[in-house]
Amino acid sequence: MRDAEVPAWWRRLGLDGLVDVHVHFLPDRVMNAVWAYFDRAVEHYGTAWPITYRTSVDQRLKTLDALGVRAFPALVYPHKPGMAASLNEWARDFAAVTPGCVASGTFFPEPSASAYVRQALELGTRIFKVHLQVGDYDPRSDELDDVWGQLAEAGTPVVVHCGSGPIPGRHTGPGPMGEVLRRHPRLTAVIAHLGMPEYAEHLALTSYPNVHLDTTMALTPFTEAMMPFPRELVPRLGELQDRIVLGTDFPNIPYEYAVQLDALEALDLGDDWLRAVCWENGARLLGLAGSTEG
Repeated sequence: MRDAEVPAWWRRLGLDGLVDVHVHFLPDRVMNAVWAYFDRAVEHYGTAWPITYRTSVDQRLKTLDALGVRAFPALVYPHKPGMAASLNEWARDFAAVTPGCVASGTFFPEPSASAYVRQALELGTRIFKVHLQVGDYDPRSDELDDVWGQLAEAGTPVVVHCGSGPIPGRHTGPGPMGEVLRRHPRLTAVIAHLGMPEYAEHLALTSYPNVHLDTTMALTPFTEAMMPFPRELVPRLGELQDRIVLGTDFPNIPYEYAVQLDALEALDLGDDWLRAVCWENGARLLGLAGSTEG
């Protein structure tokens, strides 16, 4: 499937479009720094990582609209102290003027984290993102305990890159985030990338009632060449129909958007599963009008 065929694909499923919970828009200087890092992907990851949608903000929004992505967050994340509060303000402003964009936020272990997360929630932020590899911090930090508690109480989802792919960090893997969930078992954590490459261990975290996993880059030929998803776990994805949610990492992907959808369909888990993953679960997590609890 090519991108131009995506609308026909979701129409066949009887959907009104797609809900993608893992999309990135960032201030230009930050996005340019991210792209510069991917330009050196051979050095960092051992493989090239060309950015397929390396275009202007306006063009990227037009691309999402043409694909039929009806709702998405502009996930932001800091790599050092003192960034998160301003990124949260930027993300709220961006969402306010961007159709389909849901206000997102982030945080970092620092003394002000509790206060600016509380402010973000009060101002309508509906999803957060943390990146333990890029941020290089321990999610069990005392400075974050109240933050996790706030998010758990509010029922606000937080997309967590805690898997050790594409390269491990000092605090990646299922252990640290697993301890956070033991402290805050009602937390609505969305484990990014199906937790790659520790797929089984992160799937096991769905023993907590509100843990979900997003599909971002998982199962695609690009990722399968490096961190293949064990075929014996595919039935488990089917059992978790209400906990798996579409994510893509647009625009920072080295292939067309349609490749992610092809990879999901190739699992042969049925149209009901695809409808849940590509619309229903994301709509519920983002609190979209008309969604129902799963």
